Amino acid sequence: MKKIIQIPTILLGCLLSTNVFGADVFTQKNIGLEAANDIAKMSIDSCRKGGFNVSVVVVDKHGNVRSIMRDDLAAKYTIEIAQRKANMVIMSGTPSGEFRAARPDIQQELNHIDGLIVMQGGLPIRAGGILIGAVGVSGAPGGDKDEACAAVAIKAITVRLEFASND
Repeated sequence: MKKIIQIPTILLGCLLSTNVFGADVFTQKNIGLEAANDIAKMSIDSCRKGGFNVSVVVVDKHGNVRSIMRDDLAAKYTIEIAQRKANMVIMSGTPSGEFRAARPDIQQELNHIDGLIVMQGGLPIRAGGILIGAVGVSGAPGGDKDEACAAVAIKAITVRLEFASND
């Protein structure tokens, strides 16, 4: 009788222990190229309406570049700054300006890390509450204006991303 009870217990233990070590294969939600390009273009269009020439970089949830756009008269250095702002969002999980305000104590140290800059103008891109990427904008006279352009683009695509996240 004791062996009969042990076998189901062992089997149950084996089944439950598979999740302890993690999945061998897993899926992740990440930003697609079309959405990244649309966010970049809409950010540039929004800044143009304000009279600003900017660059926009959209990265995926791992910090890989998905889209780069530089407006005709934007300085070439704005591309690097925009990418570093987007990377800051990926690292912190929050808008770059919020992180800057919350952590002035480590701002200078983080600015020395290759690929990061603690400046306003980077926003997270979420679908279904999950971080799928980030957008960084640079070139307007002030990070608040950069961020506002990115916010217009994200707001415009939010419904589309939420619908896609249900697939």
